[in-house]
Amino acid sequence: MASLFFEQYDFTSCYDEVFAPNGIPRPHYRTIVERFTSYTPSEFNRRRALAELTFRYQGITFTVYGDETGVERIFPFDLFPRVIPASEWAQIEAGLIQRVTALNAFLHDIYHEAEILQAGVIPRRLIEGKPLFRPEVRGITLPYNVYTHI
Repeated sequence: MASLFFEQYDFTSCYDEVFAPNGIPRPHYRTIVERFTSYTPSEFNRRRALAELTFRYQGITFTVYGDETGVERIFPFDLFPRVIPASEWAQIEAGLIQRVTALNAFLHDIYHEAEILQAGVIPRRLIEGKPLFRPEVRGITLPYNVYTHI
């Protein structure tokens, strides 16, 4: 597949989200690859500049404090979208839910029964006395036991 974007791209050395090992775009990327291969370098650059201008205009920016230039920067982004098929997203979602549930259960325990500390699974010195540990929160139950908003 020769094009501005993919002519020197090696998709055989490792798993590739966009291309199958035979070089054919995966089904959920076909339309995107077709669109991007139709762009000339000047068209791609025009679209990138327009996207950057839009980000700046809408305030999708950040400032690096302490940087002497003090300039607002746009959030880094890629014009080529990352597509996650529903089947893959279901697995990611299940893993995220599991991890957030575990984090909230851990924090609830730390601020209530502290069984994980009493059992010595995690040494107290790794929790208590640390700047992010808030002893004043002990015994306070938060709505839905949500201690971390991820």
